[in-house]
Amino acid sequence: MTTVACPRCQRDVVWKPENKFRPFCSERCKLMDLGAWANEEYRIPNATPPDDDPSAPQRID
Repeated sequence: MTTVACPRCQRDVVWKPENKFRPFCSERCKLMDLGAWANEEYRIPNATPPDDDPSAPQRID
């Protein structure tokens, strides 16, 4: 039987089709994670700075 850690609380979760909240252990953890995404608590790093970043090196064309 395969188990994974809940991404939110780290509790062990059995990975099977009957677990409708997988990879989360419960609906509560699933909704808390969704809320974190909605509040922009998770971010994907950007390799290139935005054009309006004053610390970015200026290009001379």
